[in-house]
Amino acid sequence: MNNYLISEISKIAIHNVGNKLNEDGISFSKKNTDFDSSLKDILISYFVSPFKSNEYYNLFHNTDINLNEVFVYVSKIFDKPSSLFEQSKNLAKHLYDCSVHPKIKGGEFYAVYFNDCVIEGETVDAIGLFKSESKDTFLKIKPIEEIYQIESDKGININKLDKGCLIFNTNRKKGFVVAVVDNASKGDDAIYWVDNFLQLMQRHDDYHNTQNILSLCKKFITKDLPQEFEVSRADQANLLNKSIQFFKDKDSFDMDEFAHEVIEQPDLIKRFHKFKSEYQEQTDTNISENFTISDTAVKKQARVFKSVLKLDKNFHIYIHGNRELIEQGVEKDGRKFYKIYFNEEH
Repeated sequence: MNNYLISEISKIAIHNVGNKLNEDGISFSKKNTDFDSSLKDILISYFVSPFKSNEYYNLFHNTDINLNEVFVYVSKIFDKPSSLFEQSKNLAKHLYDCSVHPKIKGGEFYAVYFNDCVIEGETVDAIGLFKSESKDTFLKIKPIEEIYQIESDKGININKLDKGCLIFNTNRKKGFVVAVVDNASKGDDAIYWVDNFLQLMQRHDDYHNTQNILSLCKKFITKDLPQEFEVSRADQANLLNKSIQFFKDKDSFDMDEFAHEVIEQPDLIKRFHKFKSEYQEQTDTNISENFTISDTAVKKQARVFKSVLKLDKNFHIYIHGNRELIEQGVEKDGRKFYKIYFNEEH
């Protein structure tokens, strides 16, 4: 569940932004879009419901945040909400300049002003930037002279937002707090919304810290450890289970506590700390030593911490707990085997 609440739309500006490489151009609206109050809940659902994660970002620029176009235009809107329409045209032009990959589809670009949103306990306004690129075919049934006629039409599926971001008016100096979604692009063209148009950097918070350390742990156990030590797949599975269980059981993370409770062996702990330093340098990532654990990040990462032994193409063994209940060996004829102990069969 998202830890923000959005319930009120005050203004919407809509333009059509094409592919610059194809010289499609931009079709500007003449004014803000009027909408009936009966559409409010539908529009909020269309714009907001696709945001499933509590992963947040900041608008960013390598040298100066004021060189980030979206940051500049959004700041002006927050300072003067009545300027939404004027600045939405600047945002549309910037999006057009970023739409230079041949696979990028043209579509409607929306700039939406939301009032009185609640995020992390703070009440602020927010600006939503969205783009709809895909059109679905719908059937319409009409009764004409007591006979039902079928017609088709193309339109926007309100359950399929292609691209969007919510920019909350908080932490301006750090590039605001931003949630983002991109459901349409896969491949080289995918970067234009997040990296080129918005220019986002992941926010350094508990979610970010939890996600980083879990990624580090998984790579250490599955990639680095087998290269440095003689460790079985069953032992790797056991370490994966112990790692994710540590995060599920604890409210806060401490690097030394984790190392001694999960990794345990001094030689492995020494290698773990060395790998952490190497990982930070290679990925240009700062791994925090202490932080509050994000349950949302743990649930998301737990999906990739599955402990599975894949034996040829015949068997998959899922290991969920006690490492001592599975033994590995080799027969005299060279065949490898696992011996599994259990009390009950379900």
